[in-house]
Amino acid sequence: MTKFDCVWDAIEDTREAATEMKVRSGLMIEITARIRDEGWSNQQAAEHAGITRDRVDALIRGKISEFTVEDLSDMVAALRVKD
Repeated sequence: MTKFDCVWDAIEDTREAATEMKVRSGLMIEITARIRDEGWSNQQAAEHAGITRDRVDALIRGKISEFTVEDLSDMVAALRVKD
């Protein structure tokens, strides 16, 4: 049996794809943690991140395929400015 360091290594076809998914999931975790820690509603989070509430809903539901690394990086940057 093959042992993998990460679930993305097991399910993605290439090392590059697995790496991208690791980055995306890490950014999503950072964003959702910030939303939770601040106690923001999805609407408040959308306003702080500069996105729509529907995008926040997708983020909270873990719809990773709906976001690029660039999308998520922009959200992280917007939320860090609010510090």
